[in-house]
Amino acid sequence: MARTSPNRTPDARLDAPKGMRTRVLPARRTSRDRFGRSTEAIARGMGTPWFLIILTGFVVLWIGFNTYGPENLRFDSAAIGFTALTLILSLQASYAAPLILLAQNRQDDRDRVQIEQDRQRAERNLADTEYLAREVVALRLAMQDMASKDFIRAELKALLEELTADDEAKQTGSA
Repeated sequence: MARTSPNRTPDARLDAPKGMRTRVLPARRTSRDRFGRSTEAIARGMGTPWFLIILTGFVVLWIGFNTYGPENLRFDSAAIGFTALTLILSLQASYAAPLILLAQNRQDDRDRVQIEQDRQRAERNLADTEYLAREVVALRLAMQDMASKDFIRAELKALLEELTADDEAKQTGSA
């Protein structure tokens, strides 16, 4: 019994490069996120000045045509308060509100992820900074433990004097 991965179809060929694989029917790419992206696009479109201008123009044309247009072509009566226009605008608003809320929820989720990534980055930066500070302190301490030139000169002079004293003692003792 052959097992297939959830990402591959059973007839996918692995011996051919991806571009060379052919299918009789095009692959259907379903995205779990497609609906969310489309709601965001609609909400983004509804939040533009162009949408407001177009909607205002639509309402003005609707009212103008149904008020001043030929009697036999009017389809919404001004006498009963443009009922069809009211229904259309109510329907548009009833769909717009949930779409905008869905888009806001998705944005909140992205913001939460971004905040978490920023927090992790800040923690890493703090840890790196603390490590570097410890290293600098260790280098300073190591530099203080190092012998200075004056100390080395004094030690060499003392050693030279000791060697010359030993040489003089040997020369006076052998003479």
